Amino acid sequence: MQIVKEWYNEKIGKKVVENLEKNEFCAKYFKNREEAIDYIKKLLKNYHSIGFGGSMTVLQDLMIDKLAENMGKEILNHNRPEFSMEKKLEIRKKQLTCDLFITSTNAITKDGKIVNIDGVGNRVSAMIFGPKKVLIICGINKVTKDVHSALNRIKEIAAPMNAKRLNAKTPCAETGVCVDCKSTGRICRVTVIMDKKPKLSDIEVLIIGENLGF
Repeated sequence: MQIVKEWYNEKIGKKVVENLEKNEFCAKYFKNREEAIDYIKKLLKNYHSIGFGGSMTVLQDLMIDKLAENMGKEILNHNRPEFSMEKKLEIRKKQLTCDLFITSTNAITKDGKIVNIDGVGNRVSAMIFGPKKVLIICGINKVTKDVHSALNRIKEIAAPMNAKRLNAKTPCAETGVCVDCKSTGRICRVTVIMDKKPKLSDIEVLIIGENLGF
């Protein structure tokens, strides 16, 4: 059974990589997180200031912030509960001009489009323009058929779980169901679809053949 799953994930993952490259992104497929982390270690050596978006894939599943910290890099991670709102805002702004910005994505379509919804907008801003290089890491569970299904995935899966994680005062954090709320705590505020790689940006996407993050 596991062999069949790995075969399927690789077929889907490599097809997504192929279409991302057609859309001018640099993209690679890795069978598992261990292979991806080995590659990321080598990449980190080339950069000093490392910014991190609010990604469970990056910060919990792969713990790349700890890896970078152990390598003596400047860490720009606003996702620390001890930081004040002012400190978090300061770090978010620094992420926009860091050497390497590492994040995940809410969804990637089989035809190579990258889809995200943000609450503040710092993550999608840094993904599009600013850092010397952007590294987007995506588990195979976030691959969807098209943009419509990507948006549905975000609203039905990623957003409710992120709202719960952030203790947001929203209906979805209580019920797990999106109702397109008008709540002041709403985290779905900025939608960005990258049809092609933005001009002047260096973006690399890693597709990993495992379920990672939300």
